[in-house]
Amino acid sequence: MKLDVIKLDSSPAGSIELDDAIFGLEPRSDVLQRVVRWQLARRQQGTHSTLGRSEVSYSTKKIYRQKGTGGARHGSRKAPIFRKGGVYKGPTPRSHAHDLTKKFRALGLRHALSAKMGSGDLIVLDAAELADAKTKGLAAAVRNLGWKKVLVIDGAEVNENFLRAARNLDGVDVLPSAGANVYDILLRDKLVLTKAGVEALEARLK
Repeated sequence: MKLDVIKLDSSPAGSIELDDAIFGLEPRSDVLQRVVRWQLARRQQGTHSTLGRSEVSYSTKKIYRQKGTGGARHGSRKAPIFRKGGVYKGPTPRSHAHDLTKKFRALGLRHALSAKMGSGDLIVLDAAELADAKTKGLAAAVRNLGWKKVLVIDGAEVNENFLRAARNLDGVDVLPSAGANVYDILLRDKLVLTKAGVEALEARLK
């Protein structure tokens, strides 16, 4: 399929042929959900922790005699039923990450790109380059293009001036092609790919 290419000043810059196997799929929400869940699980810190019975600071002395008190028998104040006692089977530090095959992750990225293409939220930019690292100029260009929450994916390397200018803009995120992922693509309203970014993604996903 063909898509028009524009420049940062919104002027036309020809067109580009996009691979139907990457940008022309029927998006499947179950595939996207699984990949997003895998990404978010890997991001979780997993540092939640509670003190168990063997970790709380308490005397190990028997509370009271075994028999003759009329109450239940107890041997330690560390038991979970007591105030400030240890927690039974509480959370401990662990990794929340789980496995997902490379082929499925690549499939998820294809579906995410196709979803943006299908909804008309995919834009191809001739090049994401600036002569000076000035936020003011890039802000004016973004405003004229009507981009509010946008992800820009460039080729193998991002232009340093463009990256520095975009850092101060709220709602504008820039990634190299190697950093393209399902979660960030779906999180933004618009997806902007440079021509170099399209070539890099097609080479990666073929």
